[in-house]
Amino acid sequence: MMSKASLRIGLLLLAALGLGACTSSPPSQAENVCEIFTEQRGWYRDAKKAEKRWGIPLSVLMAFTFQESSFQARAKPERTRLLWVIPWRRPSTAYGYTQALDSTWREYQRATGRSRARRHNFGDAMDFIGWYNRRSADQLGLPRNDAYSLYLAYHEGVGGFRRGTYRDKRWLQDAARRVHSRAYAYQTQLAGCERRLARPWWRPF
Repeated sequence: MMSKASLRIGLLLLAALGLGACTSSPPSQAENVCEIFTEQRGWYRDAKKAEKRWGIPLSVLMAFTFQESSFQARAKPERTRLLWVIPWRRPSTAYGYTQALDSTWREYQRATGRSRARRHNFGDAMDFIGWYNRRSADQLGLPRNDAYSLYLAYHEGVGGFRRGTYRDKRWLQDAARRVHSRAYAYQTQLAGCERRLARPWWRPF
């Protein structure tokens, strides 16, 4: 029979494993999606699941994540400075892989019934980006692989995109171009490695 001490140790180990599954270190070669998925094999399954559910290409999902958080699970905006020196408030509630605001994340949870989804969980983040972009594509009549326009809508919202609030934001247009270029690069890279990545985890590369 397992002692109480052994049981406590076992529970702590399970908790540690569960935490590790939710948050992972940023990949060492984030410019290459094949290397990302080789290093973080579970991420490929998470991204592929979101792609199948929402119809947003895996390459677009990953390009958004790179732009928003550089694959940092607990990313937050830098604090503003009081009197140019003292760390002060953060400019928004953006958090996690997606940099989704508190209010937007709650909207996602309500819309999908995923009340336990968390922004620092990679699988949940992939599902959120897929959900948000699918909604934008449907409401705005955008192609689901139009990473440039989808990123503008991701940042400005559907209403802001319709009003063209991005037109005077050169920095945002530049960011959207980077997302578009990275999505294209990731898609090109995937063509050479996705068959290998799709193999069951118990089969060697």
